[in-house]
This record gives sequence, structure tokens and C-alpha cells, in this order.
Amino acid sequence: MIFQVLMAAIVAKIRKLEVLKALIKPVFYPFYIVELVYIFFQINVFLGNYQFVSYASILKTATLYSLLIPIFVYKLYLPALAGSGFIFVGSILNEMVKHANGGKMPVYPTLSRLTGYFKEGMLDNSSLHIIGTPDSHYKFLSDYIDVGYSILSIGDLFVHSFVFIVFYYGIKAVTRMLNGGNLIESDS
Repeated sequence: MIFQVLMAAIVAKIRKLEVLKALIKPVFYPFYIVELVYIFFQINVFLGNYQFVSYASILKTATLYSLLIPIFVYKLYLPALAGSGFIFVGSILNEMVKHANGGKMPVYPTLSRLTGYFKEGMLDNSSLHIIGTPDSHYKFLSDYIDVGYSILSIGDLFVHSFVFIVFYYGIKAVTRMLNGGNLIESDS
């Protein structure tokens, strides 16, 4: 989810918000710790060690809990509600695809084959994923957005947008606090 944080920082910087001062606030530290664990998991997958994959659901929960801290500290209730809507829509899209494909999400690896993230046979025993075939249903909603270290679906992008929303509005809240309650940004 580091890309969502970077995108939030870029958009905030374009809008002339106090990005660095916001991102070093301790309220974001729990999220950063969870991200470091996630990066550790990704490195292990690259090295062919899949023993941590079973903990992915715990990591997903930890990510959401770590984002509750800035939501409550900066009172980001409306942005969080909107972000929750994105999570809901993304989850529905993902479940729809899995339901149409026997309970598993079809995966179409491309760049990940070159980077070594995806290896032949790694999904043979997966309870969540299968290799996409011409017979797979809803191909345009399955995991085909390959960034080299992860393969995402459109539903995943909706789910991950929650992180972007929380970070962008967290940066905006810190900027407002630093400016004595007044928000000074371009195009607001």
C-alpha cells in the first residue's frame, strides 16, 4: 500500500499541503510498522518462502486497525466513510469474480513472471487463486493489473483507495492544524 501513500503525498504536494510534516506524525507510525511487515512478507515471497502467506489476512486487519488511529485523531469520519464505501464496492467486485469462478480469483501474471514474484505452480495449492484461462469469467475484474510484486484487480484498487483517502485527508488535517485552523491549499 506504499503506492497509495505516495499518491496521496503527491496529490497533497501538488495542492501545496504540508506533506513531510504530516507524514512524520506518530499517528501514522503503526501503519508504517505494518507496511514494513508487509514488505518483509513480499521479500519472502520473492525468495520463494511462502510460509508467511497464511498470515496475510491478519496483516490486512492490522492495516485497517492502524488506519483507525489517524481517523479518530484527526476526526476523518466523512472521508473514512467514503473510503469504507470503496472497500465495500471493491469487496463486492472481488467476491462476484470469485463466485463466478468456483470460489477462486483468476490471476493473469505478466510482469511478475519477469521479476520472479510469480513462479509456475505457486497457485497449485492456493485456496484463493487460480491461473486465469480463456474460460475464466469476468476477466476484466480479475487479478490482471500486474505491478511486478503484486497482481491486483479493479476491486483491489477500490479497496486500496481507502489508504489514499485516509492519508490525503490526514495530511490535509495536519496542514490545517499547522496553519492555526485555516487550510491554505490550491484549488480548494
